[in-house]
Amino acid sequence: MSREAWSGILVYLEMNRGNIADVSLELLGKALELSRKNGEKIYGIAVVQPGETCDFFRKLPLDELNMYEMKSEFQADVYEEAFVDCIEEYYPSVVLIGGTVQGRSLAARLAVAFRTGVTADCTALDIDKEGNLVQTRPAFGGNIMASILTAKTRPQIATVRPGVFEQVFLQSERSISVKRKNGTSKSKKARIEERREIQKKAGIEEQEILVVAGRGVQRREDLEMLRELAELLGGGLASSRALVEKGWISHENQIGLSGKSVKPKCMLAFGVSGTVQFMAGMRNTPNIIAVNSDPKARIFEIAHYPVCADLYEVVPGMLELLKRKK
Repeated sequence: MSREAWSGILVYLEMNRGNIADVSLELLGKALELSRKNGEKIYGIAVVQPGETCDFFRKLPLDELNMYEMKSEFQADVYEEAFVDCIEEYYPSVVLIGGTVQGRSLAARLAVAFRTGVTADCTALDIDKEGNLVQTRPAFGGNIMASILTAKTRPQIATVRPGVFEQVFLQSERSISVKRKNGTSKSKKARIEERREIQKKAGIEEQEILVVAGRGVQRREDLEMLRELAELLGGGLASSRALVEKGWISHENQIGLSGKSVKPKCMLAFGVSGTVQFMAGMRNTPNIIAVNSDPKARIFEIAHYPVCADLYEVVPGMLELLKRKK
């Protein structure tokens, strides 16, 4: 098919036990923004249990929705069949998928199936004058931001990690075309022998206040004063990649392209230089306080409250003040 025959934006509505993933709502918010620019329809695809109603779908900014009923848990080749069926029905120009375990697996398979490209972990999406999806993500180790186009093939597939975009607001119920289809429930290549629920611990993504340690922290034991500060503020401790590579802090607490995307209500960054890789994981934070002794630190470009000072003078003072007030 010619490129012009493809039109619309397809969003994967990832489900987990009847609940829609936050990243899917974030992608819908971006899809709505893109749709207002190019005037194209927004399609949705979801995999649900047989008989599951999911009435909240009608509160989403969708024009049409394909719901595939399957009894089994997620299996990449099975879900791929549903996606291929949906794409061949709508021929959407853009396909947006969450950068989750499921999403990464599906996006790669779809790119192969349709002989097109996929841009992973995008931090920004836009539409250019020719109707191409401008997919922006850090490149070359996070040193530059690259804008990538899939100019010759369709669909244009992009994955976005949770926490990058704003979630769409649920609206009053609207009239959308909902098609229920029977999906294949059996994988031809694998079978699930056992399924276990793993209790997920609250991570840095759930924290409303984050204290972030950067390369400016000189010794491993100095992290304790930052951890204490985080506890006094009722938040959590995170770090940039530099300290993870030193083995001072767990990868689970890393912010950035190779770590996690976060959006706390307030972030206090100490000794963080502000690489592109790091800022890709926290750029939308509404309140950023940055303390760095280097007046040219890149973090100051996005900080709401830049403080050019030595963290070893600022943090003890904050601890003393907070303890006194407590």
